[in-house]
Amino acid sequence: MTRIAILGGGSWGTALSVVLSRTARSHEIALWAHDRELAASMRRDRENSAYLPGLALPRQVRVSDEIGEALAGAQIVVGVMPSAYAREVYSAAAGYISHGLIVVSATKGLEPATHRRASEVVAETIPSSLAPRIAVLSGPSFATEAARGEPTAVVLASHDAALATELQEEFAAPNFRLYTNDDVLGVELAGAMKNVIAIAAGVCQGLGLGSNPVAALVTRGLAEMSRLSIALGAREDTLSGLAGLGDLVLTCTGALSRNRHVGIELGKGRSLAEILAGMRMVAEGVGTAAALLALAGENNIELPITTQVEAILHQGKSPREAIRAIMERPQRKE
Repeated sequence: MTRIAILGGGSWGTALSVVLSRTARSHEIALWAHDRELAASMRRDRENSAYLPGLALPRQVRVSDEIGEALAGAQIVVGVMPSAYAREVYSAAAGYISHGLIVVSATKGLEPATHRRASEVVAETIPSSLAPRIAVLSGPSFATEAARGEPTAVVLASHDAALATELQEEFAAPNFRLYTNDDVLGVELAGAMKNVIAIAAGVCQGLGLGSNPVAALVTRGLAEMSRLSIALGAREDTLSGLAGLGDLVLTCTGALSRNRHVGIELGKGRSLAEILAGMRMVAEGVGTAAALLALAGENNIELPITTQVEAILHQGKSPREAIRAIMERPQRKE
């Protein structure tokens, strides 16, 4: 039996605890939640009523608010925390991690202060003497749908091909299909960038616009994602795959998208502070836009959609002005 510790008691962390309990392989799963009251309610009610209501926690899932207890004896750690808290959580976990432990990051975003990808944060916080084996999990996957058992296809990326294959077999479950990839950079950048494009797509809906602008945003958003990712060393085929185009389409069009929701409310004229105050879950795109623009600036890459999203989020620009700025850019070849 494989012992898995999931760090993060939000919707995706909880959903993964449900999905991984359905695999052909036997798993003992520890789900760590930072919020002590949330952990207590999950233990009592066997349900995460705050983030994934209506879905029972399987019997093999043990909930804890003590990170050392959750990590005790773990062979695989799955990190499902927001990017802004990844360094803090992995630093706290480092003292309980054994040599050669597998760490799978399922965080989609960049660390705001450093612009680091989650796998880079893992490598910086867990001592190299422990030789952690690192992978990332990404792709089009709304937590509720995956937990309900709806067909879902995701990507496991690692520089260690053997590790990716090992995890592919370990995590495979009915209606949960995993593809391997060795382009960790591309998979993580795509997972971060699509959230920002989804905010723009939501803005269009909030303004009452039709399907034309959303189709344009998805297409030009993918071009924007590819431009930066390839400049940094990613592969083009990664951006056209599940972690890129697949997740972009889902997040820009799906009703369960938190980032799209933020954009919709911004388009309706609500302030960002008001929108975030009414959300319990994190919309990664809000904090990622500035980090992406910093990376783009360092590499002389234009990100017109991301630039306008950041202007709406943090510079007081109106959504209509932002759309006008994009539409009035100089004409160019596709």
